[in-house]
Amino acid sequence: MFDSIENVQVACEKQAYIADKGLATTLYLAHHLKKPIFLEGEPGVGKTEVAKVLADATGAKLIRLQCYEGLDANSALYEWNYTRQILQLRIDEAQGRDKNEIGSDLFSDKFLLKRPLLEAIQVDGDVPPVLLIDEVDRSDSEFEAFLLEILSDFQITIPEIGTIQAKQIPYVVLTSNRTREVHEALKRRCLYQWIDYPTVEKELAIVQAKLPQINEHLAQQLCEMMHIWREGDFYKKPGIAETLDWSLAILALGRTQLDAELIEETLGCVFKFQDDIQRARAVNLNELEIQSDESNQ
Repeated sequence: MFDSIENVQVACEKQAYIADKGLATTLYLAHHLKKPIFLEGEPGVGKTEVAKVLADATGAKLIRLQCYEGLDANSALYEWNYTRQILQLRIDEAQGRDKNEIGSDLFSDKFLLKRPLLEAIQVDGDVPPVLLIDEVDRSDSEFEAFLLEILSDFQITIPEIGTIQAKQIPYVVLTSNRTREVHEALKRRCLYQWIDYPTVEKELAIVQAKLPQINEHLAQQLCEMMHIWREGDFYKKPGIAETLDWSLAILALGRTQLDAELIEETLGCVFKFQDDIQRARAVNLNELEIQSDESNQ
């Protein structure tokens, strides 16, 4: 897969993911330079999917850390299994063990609950795992600072056990929806890639790759309508994920062509805010018909 940039693109296409030259180059360099990838872009443009495709293409284990406000090191790294530790203490006492021996192994590996970061470092096997740190912009700046050490040295220090070094450096994919700016120090340790909304042609290729059962005319209509909507003023513009959801909904309804009534009935598949639905209704279907005529010419 990583012999050339073209091979990376081919490997992604086999997983029904259309990667442009820029993204394929970033994946290629991430492998050879052993650096994390930082993917930024609007929600629904396929950032998370990159990690899934990378795992499937390489046969690696995908380990996902979903970020949220208040995420701390314990939730991301490790915790002690306190319930099992207390139970072990009672067993030791019931067995009449010497006082000096009771609880002597409570802080050993068998009582350790591995969270995503520790799990990624300790994975066995010939293929490095793929560590997805999803929506890092939702976490706090304190957690970002904690990530700096992990991504720099790929080692973790547990006071009761010692320092654990990564058996092999994992592929690391960080994603951000830009709800806030991520600290420059974190970005500096990564290869940066912005993922934008696709062109009509690229989105058509994505829809056909993901949903080979859809007819080309309907797929073209869907992608062109999405392109028109994305040029409008919406609170949440639809991404590729919404295009695929909408396509599946149209197929489930047994329809083969868009019309004004069908669009009206299925707007809830594309927009999730009432104000956006009202704005979407204002877009005349004639715009889609005019755009289709221009593309045919």
